[in-house]
Amino acid sequence: MKNNLEDNTGVPAPLSSRREFMRAAAASGGAAMMSAGLVPISVDASADKAAQTVLPTATEDVTPFEVHEPQAALDDLKKRLANARWPDKEPVTDWSQGVPLAKAQALVEYWRTHYDWRRVESSLNRLPQFRTQIDGLGIHFIHVRSKHESALPIVLTHGWPGSVLEFLQVIGPLVDPTAHGGKADEAFHVVIPSLPGFGFSDKPIERGWRLPRIANAWAVLMQRLGYSRYVAQGGDFGAGVSSWMAKQRPLGLGAIHLNLPILFPPPPPPPGGYPAAEQAALAQLGKYASNASGYASIQATRPQTLGYGLADSPVGQAMWIYEKFQGWSDNKGDPAEAISVDHMLDGITLYWLTDTAASSARLYYESFGKDFVRMPLELPVAVSIFKGDFFNPPKMWGDRTYSRLFYWNEVPKGGHFAALEQPKLFVAELRKSFRQVR
Repeated sequence: MKNNLEDNTGVPAPLSSRREFMRAAAASGGAAMMSAGLVPISVDASADKAAQTVLPTATEDVTPFEVHEPQAALDDLKKRLANARWPDKEPVTDWSQGVPLAKAQALVEYWRTHYDWRRVESSLNRLPQFRTQIDGLGIHFIHVRSKHESALPIVLTHGWPGSVLEFLQVIGPLVDPTAHGGKADEAFHVVIPSLPGFGFSDKPIERGWRLPRIANAWAVLMQRLGYSRYVAQGGDFGAGVSSWMAKQRPLGLGAIHLNLPILFPPPPPPPGGYPAAEQAALAQLGKYASNASGYASIQATRPQTLGYGLADSPVGQAMWIYEKFQGWSDNKGDPAEAISVDHMLDGITLYWLTDTAASSARLYYESFGKDFVRMPLELPVAVSIFKGDFFNPPKMWGDRTYSRLFYWNEVPKGGHFAALEQPKLFVAELRKSFRQVR
């Protein structure tokens, strides 16, 4: 296992959402679809239950925050890993039935014996972190201002199974470009929030925290931080949040940048059927619907039931995410070709320690079938397609959906976790695209 310890054809009808595509694919068997003081976290421990993260109560004040996970939680994790009960070996020689047993056992053994969560804490705590209450919910975020006062403020939004950790390698180059091969006029002030129910943000206790509500919360956050003009970026659910921000057009938002934009074939179908470029993208969507969307169906319908297994088993939580690192990153079979083992375990461990398997899955329940839809936008939009992602929509869909599409580039390397897999290319894309709207 590779390790890196450094932080460093024809379609019968147009489809307007990912869930609609999945429903149609299921009906046709898939075949037809192919034509100031720091506030540390505290713990609540008992003899019967491992110490758990308890977040400080947030107010509308922007309060500094640090991460200090209790040692009892780390000890409990290692104990659970040592006592894991394994399923029988898969009867195939690839990942077609999920994570192979040998890969799972190797990852867990490394996690138990060599992985260092304190390294992650140190990385986070070297950065300015905060919590503030927005719309009744405590939101955690990283906020790093550039030394260049003319820097462009940007809010970066992660997706699932992501977190703010995805962006740690790009903060320095974005904030201080002159120290990382860039120019002063390419600097950004960087804001990176944790989605509700993810990481060190609060877990919603009521229905309604959908993508439009999160988009509005991010606009409030940027206003609260004093930014009168800014841009937004995201992929996966982050693309959804950024797109809804563009739809809502809050005061100050100048443009958005998306990787994995939410694009589907715009109606009506062209005479004579879809051209080759569109057929290739439709084939990718068909493969996703028929063979790779089970996780989404479960999270969008039964997040609570799923949560019991993942909250109780770190091995279960790990494999639920590890499989996505393999399937969605730019690799030839081993996810460690694209993302180091330590970086994968950073994200997995964050989900485990914060017990956010169920709360993060609920965002699918809230938004997957409602808010992940084709969304015509009039605000300036930039798109970077990382070719190793599981879905590469064609530019013609962007042209038909975004009336002010000012940048489109297909990046030959990198996949779904672009900032984590190819941080230099990710930074270059943001510099090149937003250069046009500064």
